[in-house]
Amino acid sequence: MQKNKVHILSTRPLGSVLVTKAAQNDVIIDEISFINTSQIMNAELQQKIDRLSHKQITAVFTSINAVEAVSKFITTKISWKIFCTDATTKKMVKKIFGEHNIYATAGSAGQLAEKIIENSFIKSVVFFSGDQRRNELPDRLKSQGIEVEELIVYKTIETPAILSKQYDGILFFSPSAVQSFLSKNSIAAQTQVFAIGTTTANAVKPFTRQPVIISPKPSKESLVHLAIMHFSKSKIH
Repeated sequence: MQKNKVHILSTRPLGSVLVTKAAQNDVIIDEISFINTSQIMNAELQQKIDRLSHKQITAVFTSINAVEAVSKFITTKISWKIFCTDATTKKMVKKIFGEHNIYATAGSAGQLAEKIIENSFIKSVVFFSGDQRRNELPDRLKSQGIEVEELIVYKTIETPAILSKQYDGILFFSPSAVQSFLSKNSIAAQTQVFAIGTTTANAVKPFTRQPVIISPKPSKESLVHLAIMHFSKSKIH
């Protein structure tokens, strides 16, 4: 007897490997981007980053978009102490700046702030971020007397779409995507919501009747695996 298919919406692209893996476990994923990002490219920002590239700074990254944006302006080997979030962001930092520059990582921006505070020698940081970043990290650092120089290196653009069907589950990867989604849609009572981290989960909790399931790791692979496990009655292929 044929199994009933589960239909999930991912609010960002996942790639064919993850979509195929889900389909092999009777989970059909539609991919619709609810946000896009645009790197900021101007002479003033280029000069600032070029100046910083020749200094020994403590740099903070909480998104892959910020890492990619900064890399466009780096023309020399850097000697930074880099604090970054785990999973995709860490992989990109390692690829572009080298693993030797990674000083510490954490699962969320809030946890990363605590890692920075634990190192009492750190008096100032440079936080490379987007224009819609959350306040947890800079506010926490400032409350402990740590100076935060913030450089906005990319913009987040909402690209909402009106859904034509309901889904058994929805995958959210950022508070910005939650906001974009809810500007045109609502979450059905029976729909299960999955979030990549606690910040995203907190953004969507007021708008769903179901408990939000949070990924143990901040990566799209982990979130998709979690959704498959939730809906699948058999072992994952």
